[in-house]
Amino acid sequence: MRVVEKKNMKKTEIVGYNRANLGRTASQELRGQGMVPCVLYGGAEQVSFYVPTYLFRALLFTPDVYEVNINIEGKEYTGILQDSQFHPTNDEIIHADFLEITPDKVIKVKVPIKLHGPSEGQKKGGKLVQKMQKLHIQGPAKNIPDYINIDIKDLDLGKSVKVSAIAQIEGVKILDSASNPVAVIAIPRALRGQ
Repeated sequence: MRVVEKKNMKKTEIVGYNRANLGRTASQELRGQGMVPCVLYGGAEQVSFYVPTYLFRALLFTPDVYEVNINIEGKEYTGILQDSQFHPTNDEIIHADFLEITPDKVIKVKVPIKLHGPSEGQKKGGKLVQKMQKLHIQGPAKNIPDYINIDIKDLDLGKSVKVSAIAQIEGVKILDSASNPVAVIAIPRALRGQ
C-alpha cells in the first residue's frame, strides 16, 4: 500500500521593498548591500522588488515546498519560489523568481518524497537507493501536498517502487513518467552469489 500525506504546503513570510531602479548596475548595487533582486510574476502585474539575503535561508536550504507570503512595503502577495540563480563561485543567491498563486491557480511544483520503512530487503541486508527525491506534480495550489509519503515496507531485495505505485492525489496530476523508479533495494555483492 502506498500512502500519500495530504497536508497543505508549509508557509513562510518574507518582507521586501519595491525596486526603484532596474537593470544590471542597480542589481549589482543591491547585491553589494546584502539584498537579492526578485521578480513576482503570474498575477495582474509583474512586481520587481528586493529582499535581504538572510530571509532566503528557510526557502533554499530545505527540500520542502513553501507557500510564501510576500510583504512588499505593506502590500501582500502569495507565491512560491519558482527559480533562483546563484553566483558561480561563492554559491550566494543573486536572483529569485516567485510565481504568484491563489488557492485555485494551477501550478507545477516538485514535492519532496519521503520513504517509510524499513523494507523487507533492507532487513535482509539490501541497500535502499532513493532514485527520486521529488515528484513533479501539477494542480491547484490548495491541493498541493506538503510531501509524498511512500510505504516501502514490503519492498524486497532487487525490487523497486515506481511512480505508478503512488496513490492518486486528489485534484493533482503526476507529471513524472509512471515507469520511473522512485526507490530500489539494491542487492549487495556479498548476497549476490547466494
